[in-house]
Amino acid sequence: MVPEISERKLPLVIQSFLIIILVKQSITLERYSELHFFMLGALMSTLIALILLFFKSKASLHMMGITGLTLFYFGLSIAYQIQNIVLFAILIFITGLVASSRLEMKAHTIKEILVGMLLGGGPQLLLMPLWL
Repeated sequence: MVPEISERKLPLVIQSFLIIILVKQSITLERYSELHFFMLGALMSTLIALILLFFKSKASLHMMGITGLTLFYFGLSIAYQIQNIVLFAILIFITGLVASSRLEMKAHTIKEILVGMLLGGGPQLLLMPLWL
């Protein structure tokens, strides 16, 4: 838990650079197109979360991550005609657990939880048509 907004900037910058290196070197469009767009969505989410910090606003990074993963699995299910409803239900349940734990620990407000979900899910939904 990082109580100060300014303490979140450096980890987000480092994460952005690591994702860029990963996308340019290993997870290329030619080799892993679905994973490439997932990582680009994660990069977009991270950069938007970083920009929000400059406006003294924060988002739940935990919610951003789990929501992005859940929607990525949803897209994979559509692309590969996978009907594993149990795994999708587990991911939704874990999303609820993460949200409730962040609220219970008083690490975030409901608004920050919702912003995190929007930041994690929005880029994944925007990029999904490019690889479906």
